[in-house]
Amino acid sequence: MYRLLFAVVVLPVIQAASEGQSWAYTGKEGENSWATKYSFCGGVYQSPLDFHGSILQYDSTLKPIQLYGYNASSTDYFTVSNNGHTGTKNDLPSILILVSVSLPPSMYIEIPPFRYIAAQLHFHWGSLAGHEGSEHCIGGKRFPAEMHIVHYNSKYVDIGTAMEVADGLAVLGILIEVGSFNPAYENIISQLAHIKFKGQKFNIPGFNVRHLVPERLDEYYRYEGSLTTPPCNPSVLWSVFRNPVFISEEQLHLLETALYCTDQNSSAPVEMTDNYRTLQQEGDRLVSVSFREGTVLAVTLACVLGSVVIVAVTCWLFRRKKGKKDTKKVVYTPAAPKEENVSKV
Repeated sequence: MYRLLFAVVVLPVIQAASEGQSWAYTGKEGENSWATKYSFCGGVYQSPLDFHGSILQYDSTLKPIQLYGYNASSTDYFTVSNNGHTGTKNDLPSILILVSVSLPPSMYIEIPPFRYIAAQLHFHWGSLAGHEGSEHCIGGKRFPAEMHIVHYNSKYVDIGTAMEVADGLAVLGILIEVGSFNPAYENIISQLAHIKFKGQKFNIPGFNVRHLVPERLDEYYRYEGSLTTPPCNPSVLWSVFRNPVFISEEQLHLLETALYCTDQNSSAPVEMTDNYRTLQQEGDRLVSVSFREGTVLAVTLACVLGSVVIVAVTCWLFRRKKGKKDTKKVVYTPAAPKEENVSKV
């Protein structure tokens, strides 16, 4: 039986890249300095974006996303680990972010004309102070967390090669909201205590990764963008689902507080929080949407407004006509004089 390697890998706030460079989300090596070390980070087609009305366009050619091989057996084992640093080139250097999950090649999606093989998934989240940790936003709304499932184009030998070319990667974005308890996410979140510090690993039974994804696969935002961490390669075809998945407040709390970037013996442990990139400029890009609700709503409102206008005009004409009829001059014809009855004497 094929043994799945499902490794949850955690990125420290300051991460050493394979070329010896490092970066952070804040501070001296924060986002403002990324472009000085990684030129793509200051370039075009960067992610994430805010999906607001003026850049959205409906695309009737966008079909429901098809997931293949996502149902892993419980007899397979997933290795959950916190390595605290980046991997080799073929293991996504500099972008092993937060909680990252290495996925087997039997998992893939198809976005014609290409097949994209699953490589890993990872999470972004905020902190107890804000509970806002998603990277993408919808109409200015930032969600508590976000999960990305990273795939690479099957025409390339591996993900390290694919991330260097424009059509190399396809990422599914899943927005996470607070709601009811989520048993699928609990498969990972409940194990975070076992990988609290750098270098720790833990095995868990496999589960259906499809359950981490929203039920509706036909409603999503699609655009061309980049990796959201250095080296920020503009090689990603993004598909961000419109509908969020829900986890409980307790699950979110654990995600925001359970992990450290440092090892167990560190004298100054560093919590892993607010691991998300700020919104980027869309430039001349438009974001395609696979759903028509926005268009239908606009048409419906226009129809309703038109109906109201028609009714109002009709009522006005009716009242005007009625008013004219009521005020029309009436000519009174005097009654004929009654003939006197004169009797002769």
